[in-house]
Amino acid sequence: MTPWWQTLLYCLLTLIVGLVIGFFAARAYFKKQIKDNPPINEKMIRAMFMQMGRKPSESQIRAVMNSMKNQK
Repeated sequence: MTPWWQTLLYCLLTLIVGLVIGFFAARAYFKKQIKDNPPINEKMIRAMFMQMGRKPSESQIRAVMNSMKNQK
């Protein structure tokens, strides 16, 4: 039978190793998601306006960007 302090040490080490592995796994997953689905930028908004057959002004683009920032 192992002493109580040894069991506690094993539990703490397992917890720390799990946290470190979880951190790096979550970071890798997040980076992959950002790479696959980049956040929208002004260039994309211009392209959407052009696809709709409109030539956007800078104020329209800024208004759309501000409304998207406010939604978060």
